Amino acid sequence: MEKIDKVKSATFYAVGLSYKKADAEMRGKFSLSETAKENLLCQAKEEGIESLIVISTCNRTEIYGFAQHPFELIKLLCDNSNGTVDDFRQVAYVCKNNEAIRHLFRVGTGLDSQILGDFEIISQIRNGFVLAKEQGLTTNYFERLVNAVIQASKRIKNETELSSGATSVSFAAVQYIMDHVSAISEKNILLFGTGKIGRNTCENLVKHTHNDHIVLINRTKERALEVAGKFNLVVKDYDNLEEEISKSDVLVVATGAQQPTIDLTKLQLDKPLTILDLSIPKNVDPAVVSHPMVELIHMDDLSKMTDKTIERRKEFIPQAEEIIDEVMSEFVAWTKMRKFAPTIHALKTRLEQIKDGEIDYHRKKYENFDSEQAEVLTMRIIQKITTHFANHLRQEETVVDDSIEWIEKVFQLDTRQNG
Repeated sequence: MEKIDKVKSATFYAVGLSYKKADAEMRGKFSLSETAKENLLCQAKEEGIESLIVISTCNRTEIYGFAQHPFELIKLLCDNSNGTVDDFRQVAYVCKNNEAIRHLFRVGTGLDSQILGDFEIISQIRNGFVLAKEQGLTTNYFERLVNAVIQASKRIKNETELSSGATSVSFAAVQYIMDHVSAISEKNILLFGTGKIGRNTCENLVKHTHNDHIVLINRTKERALEVAGKFNLVVKDYDNLEEEISKSDVLVVATGAQQPTIDLTKLQLDKPLTILDLSIPKNVDPAVVSHPMVELIHMDDLSKMTDKTIERRKEFIPQAEEIIDEVMSEFVAWTKMRKFAPTIHALKTRLEQIKDGEIDYHRKKYENFDSEQAEVLTMRIIQKITTHFANHLRQEETVVDDSIEWIEKVFQLDTRQNG
């Protein structure tokens, strides 16, 4: 009984922070490793939260879930990251109910991305759902919601040109290299790190620079070999990092460490070096800019650079928002129906009980009473009454919870077994 009441009164929230208000350093504090995500989900289960998904990318960390109060979710985030509640208050946001649903749609379709139209985020949402499902922290509601966001993402990708041109940080990095480093196909490129952005950057480098001598280094050589095999790259040992940096014209850092992996001590240079840091938190010590041979670019700088394809993509925002409105309204209609279906079912059962009692009474009282005809007539009336109630609950302006409470009170309904 207590659990039912708790779930019934829980609110759907989205809590988190993104590039919009949080700089790379602050995003780094709240960044969650795969282990931290799993720990967060385990803690959520222990604290009685029924359903929740978490995503943590270079641009955002967010939790979507049902809770009595958003602080339950904020606490989970702070307990499993290096961020504090005070940090959170400075840069974060909290959305509830339909606002939270719309936020997830905007995130999942690339409208809220640092680079407009970045569709890599949808795989993060999908992975977040899978991880939550493994922990038993998902419901039919969540599955339907995530599938609706995936559907909207696919439609926007297929029906608009929101994703034309550079659609991700990794592509923007490659575009920057191609625009600012001359004769790139002949230059020495070193990629340090094989995380998701590292792998995507690898693919884009090979595809667009036509450079066939890209070197890859990772602390775990097996992972580097795995990535290199797909793209025919050269893999070197981590012990050779300084030597390979000295040979390079371009260094792309895509490691996932909590502390800088590249600092001045690793830079023994006798020629210019362009460094792109695609890590959150920053994995290149900002002090490297003091080296006269170094140009340092972070992913936040990439997203600020004007790009004609980004400007063109803005034209398709209204079209994308129309698709979101359409898919989201279908989802909200489903949630309303799902919420009031047990009440309508219980109402119908109660009216049928009244009908059975009345027919039985009249059968005993009147000798020529036609119970079959009365059954048909009263069932038609019951159907019309329940349809009127259902139509009222479907209306957009209806406050469903209030109406359900009123119907259940008037007809003394118990929907727990039906819900």
